[in-house]
Amino acid sequence: MPIYRIEMLEGRTIEQKKKLAEEITRISVEVLGGSPASVNVVITDVKRENWATGGTLWSEPRE
Repeated sequence: MPIYRIEMLEGRTIEQKKKLAEEITRISVEVLGGSPASVNVVITDVKRENWATGGTLWSEPRE
């Protein structure tokens, strides 16, 4: 079964991450079949100073 790797800016709560993992697992089983125990979700929190969009770090002021 699948392994989902999610990278996102830090700041989400444990409850939000738990809900995200539950929903990804539910949809995966619904669409692909199999067992929830076979779905893996890896969440990586990234510090704002380590993520840039459009050449601007997220730790810098946004326009």
